[in-house]
Amino acid sequence: MDDREYRAAEGSCIISEDVIASIASSAALEVPGVAGMAQRPADLRGFIGSAASKAVRVLNNESETILDVYVNLKLGVRIPDVAGEVQHNVKVAVQSMTGKPVNKVNVHIAGIVLDDPKPVNP
Repeated sequence: MDDREYRAAEGSCIISEDVIASIASSAALEVPGVAGMAQRPADLRGFIGSAASKAVRVLNNESETILDVYVNLKLGVRIPDVAGEVQHNVKVAVQSMTGKPVNKVNVHIAGIVLDDPKPVNP
């Protein structure tokens, strides 16, 4: 787990990447048309951590913060519209809660979720 430390005159604040991932995941799930979060392709961190950290990758360095968000969408939604709203919601939520500017939010559509089939009565 990588932590990001912010220094101020009064002291410092360390924000875990898992916290940033949780904020991003919650913000993405608030968007109409998002069916749920999806597990990102396997990497070393993909095998451990919370569900939120498995669906969101946080890249922090001195000059920028980049988020990769993996979502499943509901059938019938307009993908570019939902993806744009996910980008906006995630960026605003992370910036407002952490005070850290977000440079990019990359939205990866991992799948489409079909509506639950209605039971057929014989």
